[in-house]
Amino acid sequence: MKAIVITQPGGPEVLQIQEREKPQPAASEVLIKVYAAGVNRPDVFQRKGNYPPPPGAPQDIPGLEVAGIIEQVGQDVTEWKPGDAVCALLAGGGYAEYALTEAGHCLPVPVTFNHYDDAFARAASLPETVFTVWHNVFERGRLQIGEHFLVHGGTSGIGITAIQLAKAAGARVFTTAGSDEKCAACDALGADYSINYKTADFEQQLCDQGIDVILDMVGGDYIPKNLRLLREEGRLVFINTMKGSKVKGADEVDFSLIMRKRLTVTGSTLRNRDRAFKAALAAEIQQKVWPVLESGQFQTVIAATFPLAEAAKAHALMETSDHIGKIILLNQWP
Repeated sequence: MKAIVITQPGGPEVLQIQEREKPQPAASEVLIKVYAAGVNRPDVFQRKGNYPPPPGAPQDIPGLEVAGIIEQVGQDVTEWKPGDAVCALLAGGGYAEYALTEAGHCLPVPVTFNHYDDAFARAASLPETVFTVWHNVFERGRLQIGEHFLVHGGTSGIGITAIQLAKAAGARVFTTAGSDEKCAACDALGADYSINYKTADFEQQLCDQGIDVILDMVGGDYIPKNLRLLREEGRLVFINTMKGSKVKGADEVDFSLIMRKRLTVTGSTLRNRDRAFKAALAAEIQQKVWPVLESGQFQTVIAATFPLAEAAKAHALMETSDHIGKIILLNQWP
């Protein structure tokens, strides 16, 4: 099969097409013929040498989510059969003609997507962000109906997912984004109030709102601001620290706020969690989130599609942060 391989740590140009042996599923796995693969920030980090895959995952083929048709199933798999249309969470290896994953990490392509010519592209935009948001906002963050929710980076894949799922759950939704155009896109997805962080201080804008849950992928100097914004019993959930995992400069973290307001500070990463955890999460998502998708309360947002052969161009776009929504690779080769 053809695959996009990280030939060495570096810029987008290190992503090259190579021939690899078509993988074979283990007893609990399925082999998926990839029609589309999502591009995510962790793919960029891996390409740069900063995010090694877990043991057992492909070490030099990125890609954490795909959609396609099951080609082959392992001997212990009973819930899927060849020919089933699925989207799936992977530990790696999605930038290829075929990809392996645990059977329990697959979800059916939402039936309403069948009305669209780009059904697989839409489905490939879901797993990484939906798994991440559901676990961190609703399980770790315990977001409840009527609460105030803030997500930073509202037009990222995580952001567009968090806005819509939080809104569907009955929360009041606030977000930050890097331009007026991006703020308008967040509003169109259901955000109640969007702040251009380049022209306004989000803490000043939200200081009277009383935020219950914050999903943060920024870190750095956002950390003390987040803590000050949270109301009593608030929850701050980290999924990344793009501006750094430490606070620098004059602004300090006042940990007494955590005690006085009885705050919860938590966070997680998904890729290294065990198979059973991801399978249980997939089952809950199919029960709780898939009905939201199929009811029309959630819309996918695809910023751009590229042939898999042009994965380098997709990574270059990702690193500009100019896009709104997900970047998708299609199974197209020279």
